[in-house]
Amino acid sequence: MKILFVHKYLFPKGGAETYVLQLGAYLAEQGHEVQYFGMDHPQRCVGNRIGAYTREMEFHQQSLRSKLSYFPGVIYSGEARRKMAAVLEDFQPDVVHLNNIHFQLTPSVLVAAESYRRKTGQKLRVVMTAHDYQLVCPNHMLYRPAQGTVCEKCLCGHYGNCTAGRCIHNSLPRSVIGTMEAQYWNRRGTYQALDAVICPSLFLKGKLDTNPVLAAKTVLLRNFSGPMALQDVKKEDYVLYFGRYSEEKGLGILLEACRALPEIPFVFAGSGPLEPELEGIPNVRNVGFQSGEALTRLIQCARFSVYPSVWYENGPFSVIESQQCGSPVRGADIGGIPELIQNGETGRLFEAGNAAALTEAIRAMWADREGLERWSRSCLAVQTTTLEEYCRRLLTIYAPAGRYW
Repeated sequence: MKILFVHKYLFPKGGAETYVLQLGAYLAEQGHEVQYFGMDHPQRCVGNRIGAYTREMEFHQQSLRSKLSYFPGVIYSGEARRKMAAVLEDFQPDVVHLNNIHFQLTPSVLVAAESYRRKTGQKLRVVMTAHDYQLVCPNHMLYRPAQGTVCEKCLCGHYGNCTAGRCIHNSLPRSVIGTMEAQYWNRRGTYQALDAVICPSLFLKGKLDTNPVLAAKTVLLRNFSGPMALQDVKKEDYVLYFGRYSEEKGLGILLEACRALPEIPFVFAGSGPLEPELEGIPNVRNVGFQSGEALTRLIQCARFSVYPSVWYENGPFSVIESQQCGSPVRGADIGGIPELIQNGETGRLFEAGNAAALTEAIRAMWADREGLERWSRSCLAVQTTTLEEYCRRLLTIYAPAGRYW
C-alpha cells in the first residue's frame, strides 16, 4: 500500500510528530511505501520523492506584524494545494493520512486530495487523525486563555464566539482570522471529503460528533504506546511532571502545590513559556526538555507523575508513557485523561483546576508508599495498544471496504 502522511512539521517536535514519525517508520518496515508532505525546515527528517514542501511558517516566534503578513495564506494556501497536487501526481498514493494541517498547510491540502480523486477516478482513501479539537473549535483547544477556562461555545458552528472571547492567544486580530478560517472551510463543506476521522479518546469523539458532517466519519482508536527501552532502576524520591510548561497544562496550579509542599521534591522535564516561573522554588528541579533513554529513566525512577491539565486533553502520550514505565499518575479529571487511568489501580484523579485538591492529592499519594508500590505493579501489567496492534487496526480503516472495529 502507498501511504502519504500530511503534517505541518516533519521533524520530532511533540506528541503529534511522534505519532506521525513512528507510524510512518513502522508501516515502511512492514513493506508499505510511505512518503510525507508538510513544511520545509532545517530539521526535517522525512519527505517525498520530488522534494515538494511549503515554506516554513512559525507563528509563535514571529511578531504580530509578521504573523498578519501571512493572511490570507493561513486560511487558504495556494502554495500548499499546488505542491500537494504535485506530490499526489508523482506518488499516486492509495491513502492520504492527514494530521495537523490548519494554518500552516490549511485544508487546501484536502481540496487537492479531493481534486486528485475526481480527476483520476482513483479510489483514494482520505483519513485524518484528530490530535485536538480544531475541526470544531477555531483555537483547537475548546479553551479560553483570558479566563483560563474550558469553553464549548463554538460547538455546532458558532465560531464567532472565538472572536468575542479573543480565544487565540488572547488576541483580537488572530481570533478574527481563526474565526474566518473555521467559517470558510465549514461553509465550503470541505470536510465532507474525509472518509474517516480517527479519535484517540471517546471524549474527543463526542465533541467532534456535534458536527453532523463529522459524526458519520469518526472512529475511536486509542493512541499506541511506542517502544520504550525500560531500564533496571530503583524508585527515587521525587514527583515528576514532564511536558509543556504552559498555562493550559495546569502549570499554574501545579506550582502552587509545589510551594505548599516544601517537603516533597519535584522534577520538571520540558520547556515552554512558563519556564521562568519554576525558578526560585527550592523543592523544584528543572531538567529541561528530555527525550529517549534519559526521559525513560526519569519516568521510571519517579515515585509517580502528575498530569494537572486544565484543558480538554485528548489521549496524552505522557499518561500512557508514565504507566508504561511503572509510574502511577495523579491526573486531572478532564477530557480524555480519565479514560487512561484506572482510578485506584494505576493512579488517581483529582478535580481539574483545583489547586487545593491537587495539593492534597499529591500529599496523600506521596505518603502512601505501600499503595504506590502496588499501583506501580498494576501500571506495568496494563495492556496498552502496541504500535503493531494500532497499525493492524489502522490498515482496516485505510482499506476502502475495511471494517473499522
